[in-house]
Amino acid sequence: MRGFGAQDLINCYARGVFPMAEGREDPRIYLLDPDERGILPLDHFHISRSLKKTVRQDLYQISIDECFHDVVEGCAAPAPGREETWINSGILSLYSELHTLGIAHSVECWSGGDLVGGLYGVSLGGAFFGESMFSRRRDASKVALVHLIARLRAGGFVLLDTQFTTEHLERFGAETISRSTYQERLGAALSVEADFRALPDEISGAQALHLALPPAHQDRQSSTQTS
Repeated sequence: MRGFGAQDLINCYARGVFPMAEGREDPRIYLLDPDERGILPLDHFHISRSLKKTVRQDLYQISIDECFHDVVEGCAAPAPGREETWINSGILSLYSELHTLGIAHSVECWSGGDLVGGLYGVSLGGAFFGESMFSRRRDASKVALVHLIARLRAGGFVLLDTQFTTEHLERFGAETISRSTYQERLGAALSVEADFRALPDEISGAQALHLALPPAHQDRQSSTQTS
């Protein structure tokens, strides 16, 4: 997409459109505005008992915006069951620009000094547009997601856009809404002044759980949920 820069991408998000590529080696970038959109309601986020235990044990160290480029590269890399991804070099460059502008953010998950998982996305007003996540260790990206939700709730965000819903995301409470409903919620979210850096960069798993989970899910998780 010749001449398409960081400000163009910001404008796309503000009107509810997001970019994707057909594959990592395809240089073209397409703009999508699907009839239905996936969101993860921040007040209905829930996790399994096993993941709650993993987060509380602080098995992984969490950092914020420490190695954004590496996280996007991790999301773009082939993995079992995901041999092809939609992140090409043009998308990597665009989001790196947004990160430099302080608009794109990453949550990193570490073990023994190695990056083992993480996620990244874009923040505008009170909306966070989740882009992708990856894991090289069990539950690493899920732990990163819990820390992201904690950060969004603490920072006053009101919309977490997941673009599409998957069985994986539905386990956390993700749902599908119509384009018109999404546009209404996006418009309201863009008028909110939220702060992605409202929390310290380092918080414990117990703190993340307390902030991420609504009161009804603080002490008891449904035994029917799986991680």
